[in-house]
Amino acid sequence: MRSRTPLDTTTSGTTLPDSLCTHTPKCPTADSPDAEAAHVVAAHPEQGWSLLCNAVLLFEDTGELLPDGRVVDPHRPVAALA
Repeated sequence: MRSRTPLDTTTSGTTLPDSLCTHTPKCPTADSPDAEAAHVVAAHPEQGWSLLCNAVLLFEDTGELLPDGRVVDPHRPVAALA
């Protein structure tokens, strides 16, 4: 049997807040050009991702998953590919 958690959207309807930022000054929002500058609230380098306090999932290949479900393709600098 599956247990319910506060963030389990399939059973409770609860979603992550737009921002997990509880410090001052506030981090940039997920829609800001500098969204990747937000603080890390959960890091899982062994799995290749980090959750930022603006609710953006940042992946080690530089791709992102925004809180509204939009995907940002990896955007490594061209010089890094050479």
